[in-house]
Amino acid sequence: MAARVFPPKKLLKSFGNCYFFSRPFNSSSSSPSSSSISINHSTEKLESIIQKQPPPPPPPTNTDTSLNLHDVEKLFSSVPTTKLLRASANLHFAAMESMVDFGMWVMKSKLMDIEVFRDIVLGVVKHTFYEHFCGGEDALATGDTVRRLHRGGDGLRVMLDYSVECVSDNQSCDRNLEAFLHTVEIAKSLPPSSVSFVIVKISAICPMNLLGRVSDLLRWQHKNPSFNLPWKLDTLPILSSISPTYHTLHRPEPLTLDEEHDLQLAHQRLLKICQKCLEANVPLTIDAEHTPVQPAIDYFTYSSAIMYNRDDNIIMYGTIQAYLKDAKERLLLVTKAVEKMGVPMGFKLVRGAYMSYERKLASSLGFESPIHNSIQETHACYNDCASFMLDKIANGPGALVLATHNVESGEKAVAKAHDLGVKKVNQKLEFAQLYGMSEALSFGLRNAGFQVSKYMPFGSMEIVIPYLLRRAEENRGPLSALTLDRQLIRKELKRRLKATVF
Repeated sequence: MAARVFPPKKLLKSFGNCYFFSRPFNSSSSSPSSSSISINHSTEKLESIIQKQPPPPPPPTNTDTSLNLHDVEKLFSSVPTTKLLRASANLHFAAMESMVDFGMWVMKSKLMDIEVFRDIVLGVVKHTFYEHFCGGEDALATGDTVRRLHRGGDGLRVMLDYSVECVSDNQSCDRNLEAFLHTVEIAKSLPPSSVSFVIVKISAICPMNLLGRVSDLLRWQHKNPSFNLPWKLDTLPILSSISPTYHTLHRPEPLTLDEEHDLQLAHQRLLKICQKCLEANVPLTIDAEHTPVQPAIDYFTYSSAIMYNRDDNIIMYGTIQAYLKDAKERLLLVTKAVEKMGVPMGFKLVRGAYMSYERKLASSLGFESPIHNSIQETHACYNDCASFMLDKIANGPGALVLATHNVESGEKAVAKAHDLGVKKVNQKLEFAQLYGMSEALSFGLRNAGFQVSKYMPFGSMEIVIPYLLRRAEENRGPLSALTLDRQLIRKELKRRLKATVF
């Protein structure tokens, strides 16, 4: 058995955001039959499909080159008053820490095992936070939300996220694979350019224990380069000289034959999704997760990117979490490697969503946190990585998604884009904010002529609850920062009231 240090079950249950209720949501007694797909795809077949892809849609018309968040009438011109009123109420409650604390306590308590109580709580959540932050209960319902957002005057695109994660068995992985493939089909059926990306979490298509085992082995090989991993495919740099390796203090045992088989199955699932996205001409973004399993996630991402990314047609995007101290160094290593290999790479740059978990895990093991020591350091890292990548995409291949709710980061990126020449970066650059958050920033960036997407989770209440809880617990800073959004929405509501009266 592998000798490894991994978060104890209690810590995972309390802080890992994978298991919140005693009743499992992501397991299934039956699974659809899965056809196999070879990892060694035919390059000729891939290139023939790529050549058939239509050109990317034109960027939005630039009506104002600056990021203007002061003209509320212009910002919210496409938003009905009823929607503004509802958003104002939801954001007000979301910004109340006492309300968030109480809600999380209730959702994680044993009271949720009482069916009547559970139904009442889920009903309240569904008609408030769920409907505000999520697109719908299934891909079809979410498609209607996408159409309204894109055609209703907002002019925003959507990153479709079927919000399942942290599964423990192959049956659940197979079921999730079918859901992801269906999501790509829905994206293909929606108006052109309305869906910018399909989002996948690797922990939804590969069992968590296996991700931990693979991550342990990758960390050990990073510390001991002669350590052989016979199953390892061509990939890009995964860890840097300052990446945390305290999760793996002792040499792990090699994968068993069953584990290698399960790893092969997980690769096949990801490649099926890649192939589907390639045929639908919808890029795929792999979300980052927490550090115990992130090396394996990056391994899946980069090995698939090498197979599928060609010239300017980037199918696979990875995610860099700027709150990690090693983020910039890993980004530099990967970009240097892809330049040498001639493989274009897309990145989604985020700050990160597992701060409390990461700090508590590192502390429990007696190590320094992998998270920057201050929010200012995280902001600086994010802005440095954004500037670096904007330079890269302006002068060569690659693509970038700047996922941020921070106005200053948005302003810096807009200024940098104009310095470089908007035409050089606009086809390769996407701004993104969570659906239901930072609407003013989204509209301001759209009005400044940039492509803007809303990250839209969808799925049944039971699937999406872990996402909602993590956002509440881990993003207290951004939620508090929604003060600006609430102020601007209230200002516009007052303006509309005065216009109606007078």
